[in-house]
Amino acid sequence: MDQTTLLPLTALAAAVGAAMNAMAGGGTLVTFPALIALGIPPITANATSTVALWPGTMSSMWGYRAELRGARRWAKAWAVPSILGGIIGALLLLWTPERRFAALVPYLILGATVLFMIQGPLLRSWIATRTIARPDGTLDLPPRRFLLFQFGVGIYGGYFGAGAGILMLAALGLMGLTNIHQMNGLKNWGGGLMNLVAVVIFTASGIVNWPVALTMAIGATVGGIGGSLLAQRVGQTWVRRVVVLIGFGSGLAMLLDLL
Repeated sequence: MDQTTLLPLTALAAAVGAAMNAMAGGGTLVTFPALIALGIPPITANATSTVALWPGTMSSMWGYRAELRGARRWAKAWAVPSILGGIIGALLLLWTPERRFAALVPYLILGATVLFMIQGPLLRSWIATRTIARPDGTLDLPPRRFLLFQFGVGIYGGYFGAGAGILMLAALGLMGLTNIHQMNGLKNWGGGLMNLVAVVIFTASGIVNWPVALTMAIGATVGGIGGSLLAQRVGQTWVRRVVVLIGFGSGLAMLLDLL
């Protein structure tokens, strides 16, 4: 089959990925392997996935807008490291030779999948030990070390992105946040900013597969809205199991191709 025939399937993959990003993270573990399966080169697939999922991030952030009211100081402080990190990561991707990036991809996917697996226990442990929220739900300014960590996440997010949302949720839990909706709102805000600058850079570079990206963007927008609205209404256990299966399966398959 050619790419045109498979476009509806890529839109479905983007919808699922965006919904996952809205609820926890790991959406790239669905969209990136789908694009690789179409025969799209890894760097182009990564850039196309980033562009396609960005509308979903924005739509899911809109779904969490009420939860950000008490975290506006955090959102403002988080903007600079997210944007700067995203710029550096996107440029690093463009400067990476295609063969080298293809060799890195299996390890990036497998590492992100492991992170996705341990996310729940880590968050539950950290959330149970600390809190910095005031009684009215507002947050004090984040520590400087957290902003430095977000800068590093921004670089990773601009470069590849799979697992970036999981890293942000883990860091928010470590800093003492306890409201998962507020955490998801901040995570989507940070991810949206780092991906926005990456989208601009990838678009200017001309490496985006636009027919695929635009089709996936429609699915991602629907998935982002649906994921943010349904986050508390559906069980995530089976979704997480499927993501882990896709992550390990695609990562190992790509690793075997390199051997």
